[in-house]
Amino acid sequence: MAFFFTFKLKMALILFDDQSRDNLLPLAYTRPVSGLRVGILTIAGKWEHDLGTSSTPLTSVYLQGKFPCHREDDNLYVNGMLLPESGIVEAVGNLQVNQALAKEGVLLAARSRVGQSENFSPDQWIPVAQEFKGRVAMVNYPWQIFRLNQQEIETDFIRVTTGRKSGKLSATIRVDKPGNVFVEPGFKGGYFTLNATRGPIYLGAESEIMEGSVIRGPFALCEGAVVKMGARIYGPTTIGPFSKVGGEINNSVLQANSNKAHDGFLGNSVIGEWCNLGADTNNSNLKNNYTEVKIWNYPSGRFISSGSQFCGLIMGDHSKCGINTMFNTGTVAGVSANIFGPGFPGSFIPSFSWGGADGFTEYRLEKALETASLVMERRGLKLSLEEKAILKIIFQYSKPFRI
Repeated sequence: MAFFFTFKLKMALILFDDQSRDNLLPLAYTRPVSGLRVGILTIAGKWEHDLGTSSTPLTSVYLQGKFPCHREDDNLYVNGMLLPESGIVEAVGNLQVNQALAKEGVLLAARSRVGQSENFSPDQWIPVAQEFKGRVAMVNYPWQIFRLNQQEIETDFIRVTTGRKSGKLSATIRVDKPGNVFVEPGFKGGYFTLNATRGPIYLGAESEIMEGSVIRGPFALCEGAVVKMGARIYGPTTIGPFSKVGGEINNSVLQANSNKAHDGFLGNSVIGEWCNLGADTNNSNLKNNYTEVKIWNYPSGRFISSGSQFCGLIMGDHSKCGINTMFNTGTVAGVSANIFGPGFPGSFIPSFSWGGADGFTEYRLEKALETASLVMERRGLKLSLEEKAILKIIFQYSKPFRI
């Protein structure tokens, strides 16, 4: 069983993006790395729980209007890719001013006074950092989100449920190993099956599972999320806040506010926020020749090995696909892409692309912003000026990939 140190920090907790952030594009285009969800919580949420304080990110300049960094006289910087485990949490929580931790040339954490922090750079701390000897887990590439999802659901389950009492499920629900299921207030649904023998199942506040669904843990259904009738879900899978899912899903993570509401298969995939997968959308997660899947990497501008036979779809925020869309193994779709039509589109779909297997044109910025606004309005939210500015910059950043 995991054990968590809970510190009550008096300093500011700042989760920084280092120079390898671009390996997490397109997911990191629209958020700090620490805002990525793996397991039940975001990386930031995990650190905030374990260190007993709130956090702010230190991220790319164009994101800082939406995600500002707050500094105090005393500041603890933690790498936003780093997943908290008991050994590293204890070491980070015990850092003194002017001390730092690194692992094989990667800065994990540093503590500094405000004067030293104004131009914080991980490279400046590496020469003085102490080498951390314990195990660390980091989210360095998008596919690691679904690969690490089992361990993170299991550890997050302990984080969010320890010392608390689960709500009750309807007597109409078949549950295997009910002690491994936690129900938050406001959960609703009946006449479905939960199998928690292979891992915990977390049912978030005001979430819902409709009739006929069959779910195998580890599984996390976050706040306000919905599983539609007859869904088949294999763990480890996370359905992020206010998302809706149906059909067949295996080992995938939906970040938040995204829909895969109909039949079709989604496997070994990560879907960003405000995405929609049309009815009968399917992705391949295994090549016919069973070789390792190669996947697009932004910094190198080429396809690199994922190190696994299984890798499905990586989709950035605000992207959509039409009914019967087919995605090949290891497809990367950027931000605000609109994909439709018969056949398999290419395995790399740049941001703000419009089209499918027959070819893509540029998705006009004003139309993409209009769609994003309409989608958010359906949830009672407004596309902010800061969010519009971010999308406009991504449109420019991604232009060379569309040429």
